[in-house]
Amino acid sequence: MSHVEPSWHEAREIAHACVDRLPTEQVRLIEAHGLMTTEDVQALTPLPSSAISAMDGWAVAGDSPWVVIGQVLAGAVWPTPLLAGQAVRIATGAALPLGSDGVLRREDGLIDQDGSVRGRVRSGGDVRRAGEESHAGEVLIHAGSIMTPARIGLAAAGGHDTVSVRRRPIVRLLVLGDEILAEGPARDGRVRDSLGPQLPGWLVRLGVDLVETVHVEDTLPGQSAALAVAIEAADLVITTGGTAAGPADHLRAAIAATGGSLIVDQVACRPGHPMLLAGWAAGGRLVAMPGNPLAAIVALLTLGLPLAAGLKGHPLEPLPRVRLGDFVSSQGAKTRLIPCRRVGERVFAMDHIGSGMLRGLADADGFAVVTAGEGEPGSSAEWLELP
Repeated sequence: MSHVEPSWHEAREIAHACVDRLPTEQVRLIEAHGLMTTEDVQALTPLPSSAISAMDGWAVAGDSPWVVIGQVLAGAVWPTPLLAGQAVRIATGAALPLGSDGVLRREDGLIDQDGSVRGRVRSGGDVRRAGEESHAGEVLIHAGSIMTPARIGLAAAGGHDTVSVRRRPIVRLLVLGDEILAEGPARDGRVRDSLGPQLPGWLVRLGVDLVETVHVEDTLPGQSAALAVAIEAADLVITTGGTAAGPADHLRAAIAATGGSLIVDQVACRPGHPMLLAGWAAGGRLVAMPGNPLAAIVALLTLGLPLAAGLKGHPLEPLPRVRLGDFVSSQGAKTRLIPCRRVGERVFAMDHIGSGMLRGLADADGFAVVTAGEGEPGSSAEWLELP
């Protein structure tokens, strides 16, 4: 069913709900950052797997003094149990010999003329006991967790090389418009493409894989052909421009020509009002952004961000609220998104925030989401943090 000009909040929810979660796959830990686990990650061994020294010094057995009978380094195992009165020099991270009662720190040891060592072992013995962090089989990372760098490290420490995750969405970008230049300054009535260069960075922050960017001519056959190819090979296609009803705006017709239908037809917000969301029976989705750069980024965060979250199985998190540091107006819109800089607990509107501008967004921390009737200094507003 097509939703004609839903509210901004409704559009986010529609985008999040209009997709099924992507299938799971096993990926190497180094590739898992930002992905959601689909199975519990259990410790394959105790952590640590054996008692290890937490300090450089001597592993000792019994009471002082101790006869030093050798040395053990990290990655090696002392072959025989220590007897009372014996010690081995030990490095941080080395496995403790069997029979050890603790570790005498290097700075606490006194070496006698005969090479023996004496001193006082501190309480706890500077030893990391086997299994003190986790037991074998204990869940280290629960299914449904986002893999962060620390969790990747924890999975590795637990003995894993791969992890089961929801795969990353595949995205193709179509840059529409005969009037845009791929390089150099604006000239001869044409403008420099400012969306093509910045969107890959935004998409990385949304946790998707952008696999192709194609510039498409402003003709119905050209756009239909490019869209048909892209939608067959991607979970999500993103387009720039062509969402209005001008003489060179063919995107709606191209969607229909390729068997797609509109899910969201414009959104009741400013900027970004003429954004579109379309779908195909086979499952492909299209987020169509207006050509004005600030409006385009609003559209990306309104529809693209929640849609990507839905594909990855992430929830649509409620927006926090912030205090407005100065007056902002919805300017008659049902919802207006205003680039702001955050200072402490308050946010302040940027200058240069017209729909065709980027200067204000370049130094902003996020968008204040202001609805009609809101906007007084000191009042609260929802806050959409930049990814």
